[in-house]
Amino acid sequence: MLSRDKTIARTLTCALALCVTLGLSVSRAAAEAQILVDVETGKVLHAENATMPWYPASITKIMTTYATLRAVKEGRITLDKLLTVSPNALAQSPVKMGFPVGTTITVDNALKILLVKSANDMAVVLAEGVGGSIENFADIMNGHAQRLGMTQSHFVNPNGLPADEQVTSARDMAILARAAIKEFPEYDYYWHLPGIRFGKKVLRNYNSLIGRYPGADGMKTGFICASGFNLVATATRDGKRLIAVVLGAPSSAGRAIKAAQLLERGFASDGLGWLTPQLGTVEALTPVNADPPNLREDMCGKHRKKQASEDEDDSAAIASLLSTSGSAYSVFLSALRAPGNKQALLQQEARLGEPVPVHLGPAKKLANAVEPKGSKAKGAIANAATAVGGPELASRSDDGSSVPLPRPRPKIVRTTAAPSTAASSTATQATTAQTTAAHAAPRPAAAKTDPKTDPKTDAKKK
Repeated sequence: MLSRDKTIARTLTCALALCVTLGLSVSRAAAEAQILVDVETGKVLHAENATMPWYPASITKIMTTYATLRAVKEGRITLDKLLTVSPNALAQSPVKMGFPVGTTITVDNALKILLVKSANDMAVVLAEGVGGSIENFADIMNGHAQRLGMTQSHFVNPNGLPADEQVTSARDMAILARAAIKEFPEYDYYWHLPGIRFGKKVLRNYNSLIGRYPGADGMKTGFICASGFNLVATATRDGKRLIAVVLGAPSSAGRAIKAAQLLERGFASDGLGWLTPQLGTVEALTPVNADPPNLREDMCGKHRKKQASEDEDDSAAIASLLSTSGSAYSVFLSALRAPGNKQALLQQEARLGEPVPVHLGPAKKLANAVEPKGSKAKGAIANAATAVGGPELASRSDDGSSVPLPRPRPKIVRTTAAPSTAASSTATQATTAQTTAAHAAPRPAAAKTDPKTDPKTDAKKK
């Protein structure tokens, strides 16, 4: 019994030390929500304020993507269908691509930009393309939420920009993430794209775990002043896939660290399972009847020397955790950008792997594809950009008249455990990032040769 008490004391001490390291007060920690769920069984491995209503911010785009992929799977649209940028899409702020009204883009490329850049205008382009209008698409989103058992969620827009009626919970986002994984395994690559290349411009994924945390393979970040920093993250080791949801973290690095902590907790075998209460499945958690907390003052109040934003770096938390020898997160943290350190930035870029090309207009096929005899198509084919391991095409039709071809599930090699040394971890991460990038794009089907011819806000969001 004495040995067991000592073990418990050591566990509590470590937990307290971690909170101190991250600079979290008791009141600040209470303003966060977390959940850890096993994808296969739906079992809840950890929950903290998991059923507290919360403003979703850009993790809303997981539902936008889910609704779009559901429309593709049901044959109502195809990934090659051309969508048009409307005045309403262009008017979105603050994070957007800013393509002129009338610009066309495929569903496939819009999804890639949405999930990497978190572009609010692309969310509207997809919403209008699938539902006809934002209002109709919101009804589709809410219909899916109701069917999936997301009893605490309500959506009014496809991008998560501030709206009092737009709410969710950590529980509901875990339910949604699990449904997206299980229902659309053939489209899994969308969740872990390392980045996109648009012309000469390269944009990297805001999910700080991808390419850095061993086994990380999705999903989406989010931030507005009212919500704090949100993250839905997935990772797989030894065939076991977990979902970690963190809502209301104080910084972008903080949410990644917390998600890594949750994932490590789920993958680790610490012999303390007898201490863990049985929480049942994620659907069985009892919702809390309350208003979502508003973190605007904490995140964007005048007391902050620098207003919070999606790409800020919590260097203090990173430095303190890195100083702890043998930290479970050292591999992940060592890859985060060090301010002013160009070498660290180059290492970070290399580990992320090759970005996936995206473009405007109709879908293109491989530049080295064999053209039919007598074909006079040129330009779009000759100049087609290709991703490592394959092109960026996805389906057969551009006008939505035919059902897309079935796609094989991309093969993804994931690490099975955190590396034990710095050298081996670097090699493992490089291999993982390259393999993920190599399968980030879908396989081609058919070419098309008939192409058609930022206000300020109170919260920076991605």
